[in-house]
Amino acid sequence: MSGFHSPARPAGSSAVVTVAGLRKTYANGLTALHDIELTIRRGEIFALLGPNGAGKTTLINIICGIVTASAGSVLADGHDIVRDYRAARGKIGLVPQELHTDTFESVWSTVSFSRGLFGRAPDPACCERVLRDLSLWDRRDAKIMTLSGGMKRRVLIAKALAHEPTILFLDEPTAGVDVELRRDMWQLVRRLRDSGVTIILTTHYIEEAEEMADRIGVIHKGTLIVVEDKKLLMHKLGKRQLILHLQRPLAELPAGLSGYPLELADGGETLVLTFDAHRGETGVAAFLKRLGELGIDFRDLHSSESSLEDIFVGLVSERA
Repeated sequence: MSGFHSPARPAGSSAVVTVAGLRKTYANGLTALHDIELTIRRGEIFALLGPNGAGKTTLINIICGIVTASAGSVLADGHDIVRDYRAARGKIGLVPQELHTDTFESVWSTVSFSRGLFGRAPDPACCERVLRDLSLWDRRDAKIMTLSGGMKRRVLIAKALAHEPTILFLDEPTAGVDVELRRDMWQLVRRLRDSGVTIILTTHYIEEAEEMADRIGVIHKGTLIVVEDKKLLMHKLGKRQLILHLQRPLAELPAGLSGYPLELADGGETLVLTFDAHRGETGVAAFLKRLGELGIDFRDLHSSESSLEDIFVGLVSERA
């Protein structure tokens, strides 16, 4: 497969999107965004997570110039989205969640037209390259209405890439697609990132963010509550659990185990110890020794590590 074409990515991790003091208050008094401060690095995949109504779409729409902010500023690849709207918008590609597109147009026509909308000169070679990279070249003459949902979503990405943006927003890119196509989309996003395009995605599939993102931002009730490198976030907030299936059920936790972060589950048949796997001394060995001293036997044990979804749910529930 040919590679995606884009301007070369500068060395380092310079900012490609800078959001400062961004606030949005609607006419009815609802404040959808509260003083958002956010820097997105060139060439990264940034996942924006949050419950429905948290402000994800409002934030994206402001950066893309679709919604006007009440206060604050946004730079897109060095261009102010208000003072230098055309240049800023030309740096951005947006793939919306909805599959609205010109159903009676051919794939080729709609992608070529989209390039022209941004004032870019016709470039059939560029459009061909985009369609080939999205496995759409063989369908270039097909009417969009005849395509499957997954193919229509690829057309939306092709339209967003036709003017060769440096920043690509993907709003729920795999919503409503099957697992196989979802994994194809993940590969596509990685290829885009490797070509130098900065990817900002929103998703309800937390495992998608865990699989794809370099950094994670969590927004809740219009406030960014965390922005962190994914691995560091999982290192700082992730917990591990040791799950023991007991030989004999316990009616309650013995007093001799009161010093441990324990939970009794499955009608007393399972003990769950939560511990910090990143500490030098986890306390697991001492805990197992203590069980032996108390005559508590277990049939088997296994450990589990918290997922990004566990961390996300914990962060949001703390602020509910």
